[in-house]
Amino acid sequence: MAKVTRDDVARLAGTSTAVVSYVINNGPRPVAPATRERVLAAIKELGYRPDRVAQAMASRRTDLIGMIVPDARQPFFAEMAHAVEQAADERGKMVLVGNSDYRDEREVHYLRAFLGMRVSGLILVSKGVSERAAAEIEAWDARVVLLHERPEAIDDVAVVTDDIGGAQLATRHLLEHGHPYVACLGGLDFTPTVGDPVADHVEGWRRAMLESGKSLEGRLFQAPYNRYDAYLVALKLLAGPDRPPAIFCSTDDQAIGVLRAARELRLDVPGELAVAGFDDVKEAGLTDPPLTTISSDRPAMARAAVDLVLDDGLRVAGSRRERVKQFPSALIVRRSCGCA
Repeated sequence: MAKVTRDDVARLAGTSTAVVSYVINNGPRPVAPATRERVLAAIKELGYRPDRVAQAMASRRTDLIGMIVPDARQPFFAEMAHAVEQAADERGKMVLVGNSDYRDEREVHYLRAFLGMRVSGLILVSKGVSERAAAEIEAWDARVVLLHERPEAIDDVAVVTDDIGGAQLATRHLLEHGHPYVACLGGLDFTPTVGDPVADHVEGWRRAMLESGKSLEGRLFQAPYNRYDAYLVALKLLAGPDRPPAIFCSTDDQAIGVLRAARELRLDVPGELAVAGFDDVKEAGLTDPPLTTISSDRPAMARAAVDLVLDDGLRVAGSRRERVKQFPSALIVRRSCGCA
């Protein structure tokens, strides 16, 4: 059976092949509603399927967006990837997701793979773009939007949350409950000090503590971002003689680990220990007690990232500040902080 071509669709619809292309690609020129309906009816009748490979070779772009995250097993990144997928679908695009595992070589691997597929653009969540990754991006002249994190190694557009302000909100709220101080679970040795959300969460905690006249000494603790390893850290911290009265965790996963450790040690939360997190993953409302945390508008951030990676008009020359879209943080009060 002969392969149905775009010429066949044009003949049946009584239009040119260019008009058929405009209908299939939703542009770049408008098509009259009646003509569009004829083209769509012809496509359906003939069973035509566009050759995406040929389209990509002709346009040097596919209908794919590449997205690289540190670890899609973590709920925050899974929810963000899902939001990006929904936003991309609204623009007629599909998303390919790769996990860097917080390793530079894995990030470069996916950069090369996705750029080699001629994706329309890249949405990158990176702990810090390495020189190798920056070189790959420059070599391919790729459209890249930094999402959630804003590394300083590449001067590109970014979509971020007010991480410092959000951490200040959570820490202040815990202090307002009358606790003598609030401890903080931060990142690890490899956590960048600039542009990384966890580093900004620690900075927000630091500012809130200092503005309340509280000492920081011995009150910042390193912890992995995932809940199990954070649980192991919390077991030691909460079983020690200097157990903090309240803890601000840089991620909800860390906070969930802290809550599990407190339950195992038979500590009453929030009676003996107040806890707050950051990210407002869906499970935060299902913990026991439900977790007080900081939220951001992930669907809006995802739409902004997709729009920026697809629309050249939004990527005009200007200062770095003009090309960074920052979304506000909001305090979500639940029972883990001590509120009824």
